[in-house]
Amino acid sequence: MTTATFPHLAPSAPYGLTRLAVDVFEGMMEGREIATRYERLSRLTNAELARLGLSRQDIPRVAVNGLASF
Repeated sequence: MTTATFPHLAPSAPYGLTRLAVDVFEGMMEGREIATRYERLSRLTNAELARLGLSRQDIPRVAVNGLASF
């Protein structure tokens, strides 16, 4: 008979669960920041976007990556 061992659930399990919770929370915050950037950019006129060197098609990419990556 074969037994499976799960070393990641050993004594460090509380730390692992804490890390998981922190990662989930950080992911949620990052998602909200992306949504906020997308909303703000979407509200700009085409002329305002052009002043930033953007077009409507750039909004999703810039919302995720930020202007620095543009």
